[in-house]
Formats: sequence, structure tokens, C-alpha cells
Amino acid sequence: MILKTICIIGLSLFVISYWIFTKEKEFAHSQKPIDFTHWLNLIGAVILLNFNKVFPKNGIGKVASILTTLGVIAFIGLNTIEFISWSFGNDNDGRNVFFNQLAKTPAIAFTFVYVGPSLLFLGLSVHALNFIKSNLIGFVLTFSGAVFMVLGYFLWSNLIYTALGVTIFALGLILILNKVDKQITLHNNV
Repeated sequence: MILKTICIIGLSLFVISYWIFTKEKEFAHSQKPIDFTHWLNLIGAVILLNFNKVFPKNGIGKVASILTTLGVIAFIGLNTIEFISWSFGNDNDGRNVFFNQLAKTPAIAFTFVYVGPSLLFLGLSVHALNFIKSNLIGFVLTFSGAVFMVLGYFLWSNLIYTALGVTIFALGLILILNKVDKQITLHNNV
């Protein structure tokens, strides 16, 4: 029950950060005394590691745990990059030089910006596969939310669609958590 609550807190922080991201970069760069939005995102992502403890430890769960962990590591790197970007303050030229250098360094750009963070969504969606029969609605919301988030961010470049996708994703995981809790209760009562 405590881990379930911790997971919901992580999802809440994660979702809140994505809705704040819809305010655009100028808002993020003007936050004082720290970049609250990326701190919410970072803390939320790290807390999401607890899903690896809550969900089944079968073959699917092991693969999902690896993907989820790699995704969280990538989110740590992405948020570190964003903290550095925030430190430029009003120096947009310096920030642009920084981002151009990152784009020229595929080992950083792909690992921590383009591909790596998506592994968190992929990992948790793979975890949701364990519940495709017992909680189809939770699985569909989780999977479709992840897809919608990726489309919103990478294809449509629309932060509102991205935040909406993350919200749908989180609702699906919350429905699955509710089912996990009931399965544990039923198992303990038998």
C-alpha cells in the first residue's frame, strides 16, 4: 500500500511538471530561485522506479524493469541538461551554443534527449502488458497515453498534446495499481 502511494505521488509530480512545461521555455528559464518544473519532473521520474517493485517479476516484468530503469537514468541526464540550460538565464545565445553542441554529440543527444527518456514510457507500458487480460482499460490507457505523448512531442511538437498523453498514461497506471492492490489483497486472504 505504501509503494502504491509512492508511485501515485511520482505520477502526480510527473504529470504536474508536464502541464507546467506547456508554459514554454521562457517560463522555465525565468523560474527563481531554482527551476521548479524540472525538479518536479526529476523527482517524479525517480520515484517512478518504484513501479519495478510493485509490478510482477516475471519475464515481461524483468524486461520492463530494465527499460524503466534506463528511462529514469535518461530522465536524470535530461533534467541535468535542462538545469544547465536554466543556468544561462537570459543568455539565449549561450544557451543556443550549448544546445547546438549537444545536438552535435549523438552519445548525449540520443541517450539523454531524443531516445533515452522514451524508455521510461516504454518500460512502464511493457509492465502494463502483464495486466492486458485483468485490466484492459488500464493497459489501453497506459499504452495509448505513451503513444500520444510521443506523437505530441516528436511528431506534432505540441506540448499540450504531450501533457495530455502523459496524463492519460498516468491514469492507466493508476487503474493498474488499483488492480495490483486488489490482487495482493485477494492473494493474502486465501
